[in-house]
Amino acid sequence: MSEADGLRQRRPLRPQVVTNNGRVPDAEDGSSFSGRVFRVTFLMLAFVLTFPLLGAMMLLDSPIDPQPLSLKEPPPFVGALQSNTKLRQAERLFENQLVGPESIANIGDVIFTGTADGQILKLDKNEIEVIAKLGSGPCKTRDDEPTCGRPLGIRVGPNGTLFVADAYKGLFEVNPWTRDVTLLVSSETPIEGRKMSFVNDLTVTRDGRKIYFTDSSSKWQRRDFLLLFMEGIDDGRLLEYDTKTKEVKVLLDHLRFPNGVQLSPDEDFVLVSETTMARIHRFYVSGLMKGGVDLFVENLPGFPDNIRASSSGGYWIGMSTIRPNPGFSMLDFLSERPYIKRMIFKLLSQETLIKLVPRYSLVLELSSSGAFQRSFHDPDGQVVSYVSEVHEHAGHLYLGSFRAPFLCRLNLQAL
Repeated sequence: MSEADGLRQRRPLRPQVVTNNGRVPDAEDGSSFSGRVFRVTFLMLAFVLTFPLLGAMMLLDSPIDPQPLSLKEPPPFVGALQSNTKLRQAERLFENQLVGPESIANIGDVIFTGTADGQILKLDKNEIEVIAKLGSGPCKTRDDEPTCGRPLGIRVGPNGTLFVADAYKGLFEVNPWTRDVTLLVSSETPIEGRKMSFVNDLTVTRDGRKIYFTDSSSKWQRRDFLLLFMEGIDDGRLLEYDTKTKEVKVLLDHLRFPNGVQLSPDEDFVLVSETTMARIHRFYVSGLMKGGVDLFVENLPGFPDNIRASSSGGYWIGMSTIRPNPGFSMLDFLSERPYIKRMIFKLLSQETLIKLVPRYSLVLELSSSGAFQRSFHDPDGQVVSYVSEVHEHAGHLYLGSFRAPFLCRLNLQAL
């Protein structure tokens, strides 16, 4: 054996250092390498997925062009607005037998309503009877609404007939006993040079001479109500129809989603809810203030739909979406950020967005001067959902809904 071979045999072996967790440095180096590979791969994947999304958001057109709106901080849920679960005491009527009973009227104890399939229904005890259909064709989806028709506001006139506002067709008078249907004002007729795209609610004088009604938009139809609400366009109007002269005139213009209307007990003013702005206007139709307008109540705790008289001399307001305080109002947050609205509507459909809006049904009673008197709540909409109207009759509140497959009834004496 040579001297060099002997030196190679006597060379000490390199010691292997073991860490506390029993892993060798080579293993740690491998793990670091794997971690770097994972991070690089993740970042590349995120970039690959995000870049097309951002590109799509840049290239896609938004269906709305919203302007920034400013709302006051919502009123706190204390006192008359204190959250409760009183609406959960309501009973559901005709469940899964009708859809979207938006508005309610009664002749004696017989209830009448209009539904999402374009029909006017008579609800007598446990029976449902169709008394009129304002449109034609299939009524299966929202895209069918323009031909099918969508009855919204409904009132009883002095002669026992029903006055109905159809979102697509116009104003009608319906005789519930003979089934005769008369078109009073067609949506095809321009009013002061502008079409009516979304006839909404109405209120009628005791003598039946005047009908005050809302056209929520000249641009958007009822089937696009969420687009109208989120865009905040001010093309809505309060209109007056004279049943004798057959004339229609504009009383108020530049309203953002005008909705429910209600005559005062003395018929000297009309209340009109401006849904997008969470407030109610008062327009004087007689007396010294005739032609004048002011705010009856502003900064409501939710976005108002229909307005109806209460037995106390005040008014019932139905709201399907609230502005929580304490809490976070997403709709208030978005109102001042139109760029976020644009992005949202580039990516999501109306139906998807409606499902994302938290359910919270709120019924509010206002005094004759517009003060908050009392409120009934159903947090999460467990029993009462998508409430659109509060109709008081015989000690009960009948709760209309623009979407729910039932009608609700709440016993006021039990609260």
